Amino acid sequence: MTAGKKTKRVLVLYYSQSGQLKKVLDKFVAPLEKCGGIECDCRAIKPVISYPYPWSFYSFFNIFPEAVYLDGCEVEALDIKGEYDLIILGYTVWFLSPSIPITGFLKSAEAKRLFAGKPVVTVIACRDMWLIAQEKMKSLLENTGAHLRDNVVLTDQGKSLYTFITTPRWMLTGKKNAFWFFPKAGVADEVIAAASRFGKRLCSALRNDDEQKNGPMLRNMGAVNVNGKLIATERIAHRSFLIWSRLIKKAGPPNSRRRNVIITIYAIFLLTLVLTVVPLNMIIRKIIYPLRKQAIDETITYYEQPSGK
Repeated sequence: MTAGKKTKRVLVLYYSQSGQLKKVLDKFVAPLEKCGGIECDCRAIKPVISYPYPWSFYSFFNIFPEAVYLDGCEVEALDIKGEYDLIILGYTVWFLSPSIPITGFLKSAEAKRLFAGKPVVTVIACRDMWLIAQEKMKSLLENTGAHLRDNVVLTDQGKSLYTFITTPRWMLTGKKNAFWFFPKAGVADEVIAAASRFGKRLCSALRNDDEQKNGPMLRNMGAVNVNGKLIATERIAHRSFLIWSRLIKKAGPPNSRRRNVIITIYAIFLLTLVLTVVPLNMIIRKIIYPLRKQAIDETITYYEQPSGK
């Protein structure tokens, strides 16, 4: 950084249950921490009442309505002082929504103070459906007064049908190893390692004061890759989530017997859907994709913003 320029301060916030997102951010931020004239402050967001990991079946589905409807939860104060030039916010996706602790933090008075008027880079590590979650994130950030500059998405290895098995197994048992013909769960190690390239680009951008401009800093880097064949599936799933989460909420408070009864019914419905309707829907989508290619491409361009090609 040239003489006379002030040190740039970068705040890195995240909530990581399994530790995968933290590994992603460690690689992402490493070049910034070595970059002269840049100071990084990394903080984990912690819910006042912690969530289990691995999850049990009912603890996992009991947070479903609150995640979908962005109820959030109470989080510990970060007690952060001073101002930052850039905020990097890492999050995972729970039921097509930002995780509850991230939502809870973004609704807090502390977040509104820290984020007001600040450029933000979101970093997502998830299965393969994140579009609706990022739309919700845009709304949450807008309510804090922040400006979304870039979005980086790293998705799980393996085909969608495989991750219907590998991801729940990982969440419910803590096991992510490959088994039978299923690949290892989570984002591939080489993809995580390659996340350092984004930190290198941000280092140059901060040195050039690019964070103060309106445009993205990570464009044309492969930061986002939207699978057009999953867009309709995700939208349909979200509409279903809204209906079922409303029913589960009305049944009773978290962990109540009546709520668990509805959750059991929903789990059977969901399993049936995954084994029958989902594969059929994917086949149909592949068939009609060429017929709707232009419309789908336009939708892809929208969801890839602001960091897409």
